[in-house]
Amino acid sequence: MGPGRRLGAPHEARLLGMIRGLGRGMRGWIPVCVGLALCGSAQAQLPESVALALQQAGIPDSHVGVVVRELDGGILLQHAADQTMNPASVMKLLTTLAALDSLGPAHTFKTRVWLEGELEDGVLHGNLVLQGGGDPALTQERFWLLLRALRARGLKEIRGDLLLDHSYYAIPTEDPGAFDQAPLRPYNAQPAALLVNFNTQTLRLDSRPGGVEAWLDPGTARPGLDNRLRAADAACDTWAADFDTRLENGSLVLSGSVPSRCGPLSLALNLLPPADNTAAWFRALWRELGGLHSGQLRLGTAAPGARLFLEFDSPPLSLLVREVNKYSNNVMAKMLFLHLGAQRFGAPATWEKGERALRAWLAERGLRAPGLVLENGAGLSRIERISADTLARLLVWASRQPAYYEWAASLPAVGLEGTQKNRFNGDGRADTDLRGRAWMKSGSLNGARGQAGYVLTRDGRRRVLAFLINHPNAARSGAAQDALLAWAAGAAPDEPGTMEDADGHNQDFSAP
Repeated sequence: MGPGRRLGAPHEARLLGMIRGLGRGMRGWIPVCVGLALCGSAQAQLPESVALALQQAGIPDSHVGVVVRELDGGILLQHAADQTMNPASVMKLLTTLAALDSLGPAHTFKTRVWLEGELEDGVLHGNLVLQGGGDPALTQERFWLLLRALRARGLKEIRGDLLLDHSYYAIPTEDPGAFDQAPLRPYNAQPAALLVNFNTQTLRLDSRPGGVEAWLDPGTARPGLDNRLRAADAACDTWAADFDTRLENGSLVLSGSVPSRCGPLSLALNLLPPADNTAAWFRALWRELGGLHSGQLRLGTAAPGARLFLEFDSPPLSLLVREVNKYSNNVMAKMLFLHLGAQRFGAPATWEKGERALRAWLAERGLRAPGLVLENGAGLSRIERISADTLARLLVWASRQPAYYEWAASLPAVGLEGTQKNRFNGDGRADTDLRGRAWMKSGSLNGARGQAGYVLTRDGRRRVLAFLINHPNAARSGAAQDALLAWAAGAAPDEPGTMEDADGHNQDFSAP
């Protein structure tokens, strides 16, 4: 158990340890409560529309935690708010807020390039070292820019090895299929100090008269492609339903069908370990830029006496958190979590340092988070826990900080963008007037759903909403989530289901 995890009693600490141990091996729903003392939080009658939607979904109200409150006033609705629950990706709110507040919106991540040997007439007689600094957004395009900068500085040929320096992180190697037996999904990519394109390659597909053509970008010797695809007369927006990818005997096996009338299609896949993925992208892009390399690609660090040749900055943190929250990018969130630990406690970054850094930040800001359980800060976890009350207090506290505007802008606008783009788009479930009037971070795991963020009411008031659901039927909670959002956007303070702020929650928002 990491430092600072205090549940108040020895038997609760032991219970938390048992749940954490079980959680790593479970693939389904995780129970709602972390500690026995955390399960008895205040109950209030839910709005009728929300209660009915939960009932129709088969979700008892004992399995949800809710807070709706005025941003600058009292609590409108509070139900089991102290109950700690699995938030799924809603946990990214905590990680990104801590990063912006402690590092600043202009903070950047640096990738450094070192030369071992002499550069003469464009030829490096020695090794080139790429030193990762935990840049979570070293995309294909930006890696191309880095390599182009090397060419612009006169480097044409490397007559030595390319060394990939991952020493900024000290984390164990993970099985990408351990979480949910879906190792090729991009969200299961493992972080690395030098991570290119979120550790993904792009599978490209094109239906042609002779069948379906498939290739990987960048092209690599491994894995090979075993193309068993067939063209079919199917809808373009559901093509993935009859499409399957799996690794088998060193090959990427493609099976199922691809619509014949949809033009080229693409799919991002987490195929290789980080070092191999970086090597594949380097070979392809360096060759496209006209560069030559005759040595090996391997892990290593710069030798004493190596010369710094280039320092390549990431986009500012204010832009990175938008990618994390609007598109719920798990590997980016994990890398922010690791970076927070290294910035506060020194490199190399570890998961334990990341947790200590987040807890230290909460303590310094005077923010209570009873029952908080952290693993990677991304919410892609069976054991992470937070309460609706903690989330709501974070949202209110953030609104009074300099980083608020950058952080709030990172939340996807409901019905317009990111993971919230398809909500309230004429499906008849709720009022389409809500499009663009709420900014919500959502979360989704097997047995867990959640949303938290800001709502603009029809009369121009701003409200905070936090809604967590942990139940085997959580995947059926969409109507209930929409109903609560609609209620929060339209309810007057004296409508049924509201509560006064009589328990002193406001005292927690002032920084010491």
